[in-house]
Order: sequence, then C-alpha cells, then structure tokens
Amino acid sequence: MQNNVTNNCEECSSSSRRTVLKKALGLTAASIVAGAGLGISSFSYAASLSKEERDNMTPDQVIAGMKEGNLRFRNGKMDQHDYLAQKRASASGQFPAAVILSCIDSRAPAEIVLDAGIGDTFNARIAGNVANSDLIGSLEFACAAAGAKVILVMGHTACGAIKGAIDNVELGSLTGLLNKIKPAVGATKYAGERSSKNDEFVDAVAKTNVQNTINEIRQESSILSQLEKEGKIKIVGAMYHLNGGVVEFTT
Repeated sequence: MQNNVTNNCEECSSSSRRTVLKKALGLTAASIVAGAGLGISSFSYAASLSKEERDNMTPDQVIAGMKEGNLRFRNGKMDQHDYLAQKRASASGQFPAAVILSCIDSRAPAEIVLDAGIGDTFNARIAGNVANSDLIGSLEFACAAAGAKVILVMGHTACGAIKGAIDNVELGSLTGLLNKIKPAVGATKYAGERSSKNDEFVDAVAKTNVQNTINEIRQESSILSQLEKEGKIKIVGAMYHLNGGVVEFTT
C-alpha cells in the first residue's frame, strides 16, 4: 500500500510539473506540437517524447529545438529534467526526434550540450565522428525504422582524432579510423600553418570532416538519401566549441 501511494504521488508530481510548464508557456499540448521552434525539451521536462508529439514535429522544428537547448545550456538555464519520470515514460517504447553522430570526446556530450532528456535522441559516438557501415546501419534504424526526423553530425574544436590524422599517427586499430579522417586534411583550404599545433587549422579540418561524414552517409545509404529527398528527414552538421559551449550548425 505504501509503495502504491508513493508511486502515485510521484506520477502526480510529474504530471503537475508538466502542467505548470505548459501553463508557463501559455500553450496546450496540441499547440506545443504545432508551434515552431519550441524545442525538444518543451516535451521532455517531466516525460519523454510520445509518438504523437514526435511525429507531429517537422525536421526544422527538431533542429530549432536543438538550438534552443544549446542556448539554455550556454546560459546555465537548463530544463529541470525529471529523469526518473522520463525513464518510466520511455520504458515501454522510445520515440526520439533525432539521431546524433558525435565524437567520443568526454568534453562534448551531445545530450547535455543540447539539453535533451531521456528518450529525446539516439546517440552514436566514435572518435572523429566518422561513419562506417555499422554506424550508417544504426542511422538507418533510427530514421527509417524508428522515425527520427534529423541526423546531426557533430564535430568539435580541439579534436584529438583530427590532430592524430594530421600527424599521421599509427596505433593499432586507431590507424584505420584516422585514415577515414585524412581526406579532410587534404581537402581543407587553409593558407596558414597546416599543423596539429595550429588550433585554427585543426578546427578547419574538423569542420571539413563533418561535411565529409555527411557526404558519406548520403552516398552509402540510399535509404537515408531518399528520406532526405522526400523531406522526411534532414541531415545536418555542427561544430561544438569547447570554449563558450556554442553548437554552431554548419549546414
């Protein structure tokens, strides 16, 4: 009996917080779904995205939500996520609005810098945010099977994998991974010192690498390319700036 009372109180508390949030925005649930640019976290303050909420969002609305989430992160005004409520709400099913391919760098956790909650985004992390067949297959699952509306390839400044590719580092299986980044080194137009010691050049290569990854996703996946042509998804790139915390959308 005590456990039931406790659980009921927790659910009431979550429901109450969500109601308060909607009143603060002056919107009903339906108008939140229809309104442009209100953001992923508007839904997930106390509960994860529902299928209806996700399906009613456009790719542009999802991107706008990411940008607003990053703004909250930078301003230190992140949503007070009720992760326990989000965990419970998503246990029986997940309906993420986006899938993010980012670097394993510990300083660039996509969910945090975009102020997303449990169930809001699929997340794939690999050094240098490169794509291979397994990762592309994962992106196909996220979008074609699970309904995500946006693929975000997110690089970051001062990337160690980029520096390793510039320096032709060889180390076990890492050598093959860095080989996937090296085309971005040669393709980057830069008049200054082309060295891993030059932060500006490193970041320029990282930006080129993001675009190369996007190109590879489009070239290697006819499924994702077709979804993009039909306007069902958008594939976009971004750079996360370690200093300042800005997620700069590049495409």
